[in-house]
Amino acid sequence: MNLSRLFILRPVATTLSMLAIVLAGIISYRLLPVSALPQVDYPTIRVMTLYPGASPDVMTSAVTAPLERQFGQMPGLTQMASTSSGGASVLTLRFNLDINMDVAEQQVQAAINAATNLLPKDLPAPPVYNKVNPADTPVLTLAITSKTMLLPTLNDLVDTRMAQKIAQISGVGMVSIAGGQRQAVRIKVNPEALAANGLNLSDVRTLIAASNVNQPKGNFDGPTRVSMLDANDQLVSPQQYAELILAYNNGAPLRLKDVAQIVDGAENERLAAWANENQAVLLNIQRQPGANVIEVVDRIKALLPSITDNLPAGLDVTVLTDRTQTIRASVTDVQHELLIAIALVVMVTFLFLRRVSATIIPSIAVPLSLIGTFGVMYLAGFSVNNLTLMALTIATGFVVDDAIVMLENISRYIEEGETPLNAALKGAKQIGFTLISLTLSLIAVLIPLLFMADVVGRLFREFAITLAVAILISLVVSLTLTPMMCARLLKREPKEEEQGRFYKASGAWIDWLIEAYGRKLQWVLRHQPLTLLVAIATLGLTVVLYLVVPKGFFPVQDTGVIQGISEAPQSISFAAMSQRQQELAKVILADPAVESLSSYIGVDGDNATLNSGRLLINLKAHGQRDLSAAQVITRLQPEIDKLVGIRLFMQPVQDLTIEDRVSRTQYQFSMSSPDADLLALWSDKLVHALSQLPELTDVASDLQDKGLQVFLVIDRDAASRLGVSVSTITDALYDAFGQRQISTIYTQASQYRVVLQAQSGETLGPAALNQIHVKTADGGQVRLSSLAHVEQRQAQLAIAHIGQFPAVMMSFNLAPGVALGKGVELINQTQKDIGMPVGVQTQFQGAAQAFEASLSSTLLLILAAVVTMYIVLGVLYESYIHPITILSTLPSAAVGALLALLLSGNDLGMIAIIGIILLIGIVKKNAIMMIDFALDAERNQGLDPQTAIYQAALLRFRPILMTTLAALFGAVPLMLATGSGAELRQPLGLVMVGGLLVSQVLTLFTTPVIYLYFDRLGRRWRKEPQSLEPVES
Repeated sequence: MNLSRLFILRPVATTLSMLAIVLAGIISYRLLPVSALPQVDYPTIRVMTLYPGASPDVMTSAVTAPLERQFGQMPGLTQMASTSSGGASVLTLRFNLDINMDVAEQQVQAAINAATNLLPKDLPAPPVYNKVNPADTPVLTLAITSKTMLLPTLNDLVDTRMAQKIAQISGVGMVSIAGGQRQAVRIKVNPEALAANGLNLSDVRTLIAASNVNQPKGNFDGPTRVSMLDANDQLVSPQQYAELILAYNNGAPLRLKDVAQIVDGAENERLAAWANENQAVLLNIQRQPGANVIEVVDRIKALLPSITDNLPAGLDVTVLTDRTQTIRASVTDVQHELLIAIALVVMVTFLFLRRVSATIIPSIAVPLSLIGTFGVMYLAGFSVNNLTLMALTIATGFVVDDAIVMLENISRYIEEGETPLNAALKGAKQIGFTLISLTLSLIAVLIPLLFMADVVGRLFREFAITLAVAILISLVVSLTLTPMMCARLLKREPKEEEQGRFYKASGAWIDWLIEAYGRKLQWVLRHQPLTLLVAIATLGLTVVLYLVVPKGFFPVQDTGVIQGISEAPQSISFAAMSQRQQELAKVILADPAVESLSSYIGVDGDNATLNSGRLLINLKAHGQRDLSAAQVITRLQPEIDKLVGIRLFMQPVQDLTIEDRVSRTQYQFSMSSPDADLLALWSDKLVHALSQLPELTDVASDLQDKGLQVFLVIDRDAASRLGVSVSTITDALYDAFGQRQISTIYTQASQYRVVLQAQSGETLGPAALNQIHVKTADGGQVRLSSLAHVEQRQAQLAIAHIGQFPAVMMSFNLAPGVALGKGVELINQTQKDIGMPVGVQTQFQGAAQAFEASLSSTLLLILAAVVTMYIVLGVLYESYIHPITILSTLPSAAVGALLALLLSGNDLGMIAIIGIILLIGIVKKNAIMMIDFALDAERNQGLDPQTAIYQAALLRFRPILMTTLAALFGAVPLMLATGSGAELRQPLGLVMVGGLLVSQVLTLFTTPVIYLYFDRLGRRWRKEPQSLEPVES
């Protein structure tokens, strides 16, 4: 059966159909989105509730717990984590990969509604949810500064005019304003002055609630006209509040301004942000999980000019962090490498074929297959990203193979004196089956990649499919276009006198190579047992190397942005924290590799407690700095350690975020237990044990239980004797010290709060309690201190839950040169050594968890690839034994790959494993080509096996060398990659180059020997005589 016949005879149809493929590909390429990696985000939703003044305990029990009860019942929820701190509760809900974001959103909304009647009645705002992964660094950070405007006014402008507009852009998950102080009217009351007039804070609260109203009043509907009713019932400015009358003393009014200061201030004064060293309002824009970063940023940037034009003069809007720059840079880098790979592959073919006309034929297969692939990528909804482009770069070496094999075979017939047309028909017929079996077995190897679990599977599905499609298209090209062009373009080999110098030299070189190979092969065939021993030794070596090589997960990328989390002593005040945070920024900005930074502190959704702050450090572009992000961190760390009273944890921001919470370090590990005390005890022990290990650095836990607490022990008997209820007492405390929001001012653009506080709370500390009075049953005032006494204690600053139980997150980094696999092993071992009780559950989170899951599947993957190949080959050859001969080439490739990793100091991560799987696909090509021809010779020429395999090896030496070199040069640009995203591509290039070099040398000699052994084995099996009659086929 000759598949190519039709195409050889109809050149126009063939050419035009190829043109169609190219056109489809070019159009699709223009439509393909660009991203860093394939889309692998878990649907994640963050729910935040603010309750000013509430302690972590109250927050947990009154807000977080009722919400957790409802959220815990949602189907498809894989993890629920929460942090409750003073005044804020943040829950992170992570769903299955296969759940639709919008469905998850509806469930969350329904759960919030169901929990509403259990939440405190005086929550200033209901729980707010955002479709955003808290661990995702903002894709864009804007800093808004002004030399003339006060922060609250500035914040108001940004909030109403910018944040609203940006949040409307599709793909934006959340726009948060950091350091933004919302405008509010603050009423700072002097409790002593109030008490002297027989009043207390609750009187002020009721007065304001009754004086500031905004409600419907009706209208007059007369016989002919209608008029609406309105009144001056709403108070908008501090001056109007100041004139309110609290009571009359001997006929003289006691106004609010007599006992309080009323000012325009901020709703929450304990928030601040800086751009570099200037105080600013920061806009952090985060994308929705699953949205394309580059598209989102492009949309925002297109909209920005129209937004900023409307802002008053004197406002500066600057872009601080833009995550897309490095993504774009790394994608262009890979594109360049792709072009270099194509050029190298074409050069290799020219070297062997020695004629321009002959080189053009396989070289056309390369762009055709690659461009055609874009069409399929578009239909499958893929994007142009680091992985798909890597697949295409590797494919350049593969796609030329089929065409070379076809061309080689046809040109052999031409050299034997056939006309080009007949040679094309005969050659194509003879080699068609070999090509199909080569390609199918190569694609069979990729099948297991499609079945990988979870995140890793999502990542590599695009890689595998892109590669498979490119190879399939190249098969089609080499069965249709290549033979057609051979019939038209290939000429006879030029006669001696017509040959150029290069032609002669390279021809002589190849002949010499073949001759040398022939001599060595004869020696090998004389010493068969020795060769077999070598083959078995490589198998043993593979196992040893696999056990020795460090196991990793995903290379740490350098995206040009470093995320920092600062931490001060637990009882630090806001003022001291802000000063230390600015000192940090100064030190960091002094580093030559740093371009700019943004930092912010204060309890908002990102920082759980007052003693923690956030920094985002932007490095200069790759070309302008000599160090990678990780090296910049090591250079900064000693400088920062000189600062007193503040620590900074830094990590390079990754394109692949599997985490769902921001941690101080790259890897996380969680412990949870229903018993909080047990948890605190054992987490301390574990941190202590782990920090002794040299392989782990920055070991820390997020258990913060050293906060200061002033605890009021109320004497209930004394209180009820005076007719004072406990709720009156706690109300009085909340009024005085909780930044309590007691009323709302409504305007056209926004709503502002009225905040009540005691004047002296900030300055006096616990002593301010002495000034607070409560009303007794007979209307008199009694000091709080006579009803309660004060104790100072330690308390938790933040309470973390996983599921619904108390949890502690441990974070750790790996020492340089230590692989993640080793770290995971050590932590598991340490737990056993310290005798961790059963009551404490531990598990890795994020990347470490994905690594654990992927580790179990790694060996299975490679095994599956081998088994699929055995099955495909067995089916193609109708034999149980030949596939084993072919698979015997694999250990040599694995040895080369693992050695390359060990020597270059890389670990065996996901990307290296893909390289090994691809190697399985390429290396067996050599064996297939030899065995195909040997079988053919045995059947058709009646040769004995030894002569047959010897002849086949020599005949196929040229195409084998050519295809291997093509694949090798396709991978070289990846191995030598520099620039952004290089750490992703290098392992793949290394594995391919190392594996191909070693296996090429070994298989050329071991395959014939193993073939002969199996051949004898097969005969013994079938009990057949040694001399075989030629079988007609």
